[in-house]
Amino acid sequence: MSPKTPAKPGLPVDLYHAALGITLSSRVRLARNLRDIPFPDKASPATRAEVRRRVMEAALGELPFQHLLEDRAPLFRQQLFEDHLISRNLLDGRPQSAVCMDEARTRAVLINEEDHLRIQALKPGLALREAWAEANALDDALEQHLDYSFSSSLGYLTSCPSNVGTGMRASVLMHLPALVLMNEMDPIMNGLNKIGLTVRGRWGEGTAAIGHMFQVSNQLTLGMSETRIVADLEEIVKEIAGHEQHARERLKRERLPFASDLAARAEGILTSARLMTTPEALERLSELRLGIALGLTKKIDMPTVDRLLLEVQPAHLQAASGRSMTGEERDGERADRLRRELGRRPANRTARRTT
Repeated sequence: MSPKTPAKPGLPVDLYHAALGITLSSRVRLARNLRDIPFPDKASPATRAEVRRRVMEAALGELPFQHLLEDRAPLFRQQLFEDHLISRNLLDGRPQSAVCMDEARTRAVLINEEDHLRIQALKPGLALREAWAEANALDDALEQHLDYSFSSSLGYLTSCPSNVGTGMRASVLMHLPALVLMNEMDPIMNGLNKIGLTVRGRWGEGTAAIGHMFQVSNQLTLGMSETRIVADLEEIVKEIAGHEQHARERLKRERLPFASDLAARAEGILTSARLMTTPEALERLSELRLGIALGLTKKIDMPTVDRLLLEVQPAHLQAASGRSMTGEERDGERADRLRRELGRRPANRTARRTT
């Protein structure tokens, strides 16, 4: 790390870089509903269809890429889910649901999920303030055309009581392998829960932290301003990143043979395996990423690993190949892709594949 590199205001250089390396992405979501219209789960199909029409029309100027989700192939929806652009609730093509996106796929509106619309902005790294600014600007643009359900005493009214108030969910996706390996993650999770934060797996509620990926988000929205929620979460993320950085330093100092073996085994499996499931690929890439961060793996760079963490997932893998695959075919294609990207040419398995 160069000492000349400027730190973010109020953040030491070392912790700034730890946050950038440890925090993969930031997201802000705003839950909104239209006034005097039942929430989606209580609305009739005709009402939901009318809500969808109105929201898509209002969003067209900002988000021109619009998709009726029940009309799209499951593979397309799965790819959106893997990109964190739609929620698990919309993965199965919920009736009268839709998603509107910009070309860069960093801003989106989910329609007829749990609420009539959920506005979201995604940014790489630790960029909660930037994500909030983009979500807020999009919210203002939509509100010029839509009449939101709002209470002067409670704030924005939402389907889930925990979202009432600002309707905001701010979250970060963090890579925390050293805290897990040093048996320090559980106390941190318990502490975060006590101060009103939620820790979940990579794809949110009900998912496991595969590849040591954790999503940290706020729980409280009522009685707090959006800027306060963002600022508080950002400070906590910096603190978690600092704990992870210290755990990495101790892991290398106190358990160097173990850390070296972990990184070497991960590289060996990723560059040799002929079949690789999604969970195993994510776990081994996580270990390889840790090895790179600790300076134990020098032949592979971090951007390549970060790209593969997305591209080896089932829908992205099939979209890149241009064909649907069975589970075993995906496992073979994934192993080929990893060997090709990380150092070895794939074996010829044409005879085993189906057309």
